[in-house]
Amino acid sequence: MNSFQYRRINIVGAPGSGTTTLGRALAARLDFSFMDADSFYWKPTAPPFKEKYDPDARLTMLLAELEASHASIVAGSVCGWGDVLEDRFDLVIFLSLPTKLRLQRIEAREISLFGGADPAFLAWAAQYDEGRLPGRSRSRHEAWLESRLCRVLRFEEDQAVDIRVEQIVELISRPA
Repeated sequence: MNSFQYRRINIVGAPGSGTTTLGRALAARLDFSFMDADSFYWKPTAPPFKEKYDPDARLTMLLAELEASHASIVAGSVCGWGDVLEDRFDLVIFLSLPTKLRLQRIEAREISLFGGADPAFLAWAAQYDEGRLPGRSRSRHEAWLESRLCRVLRFEEDQAVDIRVEQIVELISRPA
């Protein structure tokens, strides 16, 4: 058992900002369960990310996983999934990075995992700050963050994951 007051943490941000990487590292450091929102959003297909779960099913699956876990970190956006989930978090961490860096990271990841990067996905990820396409956008995240009932931490610079993990651990170790 850990003694942190934050037992349900959501890490959100632009595509390529490092939410999954940070989430895995922070979960390992805190001995929390780790969940990737994409695993509840997208059905496992080959190639991946082609078929979505029904919104009610994804919400039910993620809520069940949260209930089964003493403490957990969910990496990825759950905006619009419903207040019953969105208001369960004790802490939300928002990550932002310059578009050029994010796209470099995404392209390297996609090449490593799939042998190439989908140009349509890169274009969608590139427009996050302007919000021209449906889905995740900076303005949507900002509005969502403003409506959160919990503490929100913001990181808007590039840092090594281990340094960021230690900063977060220090911040969440302090009394509220």
